[in-house]
Amino acid sequence: MNKKMLWIAAVVAAVVLLQTLYFKFTAHPDSVYIFSTLEVEPFGRIMTGVFELITAGFLLWPRTRPLGALAGIGLMSGAIASHLFILGISVHNDHGFLFFLACLVFVACGFILIAERAKLTAFVQSLRARF
Repeated sequence: MNKKMLWIAAVVAAVVLLQTLYFKFTAHPDSVYIFSTLEVEPFGRIMTGVFELITAGFLLWPRTRPLGALAGIGLMSGAIASHLFILGISVHNDHGFLFFLACLVFVACGFILIAERAKLTAFVQSLRARF
């Protein structure tokens, strides 16, 4: 797989994840509304931000990129499901922008995971050997 395409996918996903941290960590009213509607405010908002920060770091470090992609898919699965079943596609008249960003990160992480599945397999096997 083309390394340039992997970098683009990783940077796109990481930038989206890092950009949303401002809203989560500063208790922006839209973020508070979302997590209040999900009934996990403030703990869920802060912990999601922490996990997104870690995931972005993993995506930007080539050695841990597959693990970051796996974490990104997990985080965005929760975000997409929340939009589809609880929040709705459009939140506070954002015209579905947050939903679109979640889908974008999901697709980028899926691309990375498929492209680097051999690395993920090797990582899991190295963990098995240690434990």
